[in-house]
Amino acid sequence: MVEWSIAAMRLAACVRSIVVACPPGHVHDLGGHDLGVVEGGATRSQSVANALEAVGTELVAIHDAARPLVTPELVEGVVATLTGDPEAAGAIAAAPVADTIKRAATARADSRKDCPPYSGDNPSAVEATLDRGRLWAAQTPQVFWTQALREALAGAPEALAAATDEAMLVEAAGGRVLIHPAPLQNLKVTTPLDLRLAGLLLAERSAE
Repeated sequence: MVEWSIAAMRLAACVRSIVVACPPGHVHDLGGHDLGVVEGGATRSQSVANALEAVGTELVAIHDAARPLVTPELVEGVVATLTGDPEAAGAIAAAPVADTIKRAATARADSRKDCPPYSGDNPSAVEATLDRGRLWAAQTPQVFWTQALREALAGAPEALAAATDEAMLVEAAGGRVLIHPAPLQNLKVTTPLDLRLAGLLLAERSAE
């Protein structure tokens, strides 16, 4: 999935260089004349901060290898959305939420995984139904003015540890973040089923 993501980034006309944050001990597994590799950190934010040290451009795009179906067109579109608004600090790929969203009274114990059989113990109750007309599911790539992201990553350690994306940190620092609609194919590989679907879609793309 890392290689698929890198291949898409290399085809984006706006991308000048690529830096990959790898798990400790795997830095030498990747390499290339246009590819920098750094050791990742204990958290997402630390991994981004480590990679950011190798960035010398005014703009930086953050992308998860877990979204291997990213396209050069999407990268360029998010960049254009940001550069088209001089007051914005960043822009993110995002998809409009299609499901009806319920907020539960208690936090769930796990993120998205194949659901186990329901045990019937301590079911959570619905606290509210949210207006999905204003809801977007944040994705990557996320593009920022490099200085704005550096300043956001200099925040409190607790906030950095809890952040699930970079836009969350930039927003907390007072930055304005724009939304660029993403295609349905920009899915995230979280489960074995996602991986099978991504493989099928990539095979179709290669056959075109």
